[in-house]
Amino acid sequence: MSSDENRNGCTTAAIIPAYNEAERIEKTVQSVDRHVDTTLVVDDASSDDTGPWARKAGAKVLTQPENKGYIAAIKRGFRAANTDIVVTIDADGEFPPDRIPPLVRPVCEGEADMVQGHRGTIVRPSEQFLTWLAGWGGPVGDSGTGFRALRTDLAQTLDLDGKCICGIFSLEVLGRGGKIQEVPVRLNEIDKPRGIAWYHGKQFFYVVQALVRTAFSLWKDDA
Repeated sequence: MSSDENRNGCTTAAIIPAYNEAERIEKTVQSVDRHVDTTLVVDDASSDDTGPWARKAGAKVLTQPENKGYIAAIKRGFRAANTDIVVTIDADGEFPPDRIPPLVRPVCEGEADMVQGHRGTIVRPSEQFLTWLAGWGGPVGDSGTGFRALRTDLAQTLDLDGKCICGIFSLEVLGRGGKIQEVPVRLNEIDKPRGIAWYHGKQFFYVVQALVRTAFSLWKDDA
């Protein structure tokens, strides 16, 4: 339960997709829970004790019947949320929960429909390219971040068709007439291997499709 100021009366739920994060999830939930009203962990059919540890830390746990991936997990969290605002944050503790209030505040005050945590340097060249591509649809500096706050009613309308969120999340919000802001975040160092994101090759086609839909939607609004 949040210990922050009342955020002008807005209620907030954190959506934490998690897969085999038993070693980290308790600390993440405890850190996140200080800044939101509800913490929802979506356990993506983990083979370890991610779910029990999340419950012990105070989170409400939604368990996927089978491993369906990141996008399916956050969409389930969106559907379950009954707050004004939802925040997505990764289970591994890389994103700093104390940056949740700066993400939430502009959404609560009506200045933005979504606020993203900009990681600064984007390491993967493929992710850099997808962000550059998404930037043609609007002001997007980090389209692959897993740390964002947005209106719950907007989140529940998103299709998010793709192999990952890179590019498509921002473009869908823009295509629905949403206003996006970004705030800088400094990542925590974690000991976690990072493989090559081969799925970014397929993601290119999803981003192009989303870019075309966004451009058409904005063109219709201006016509």
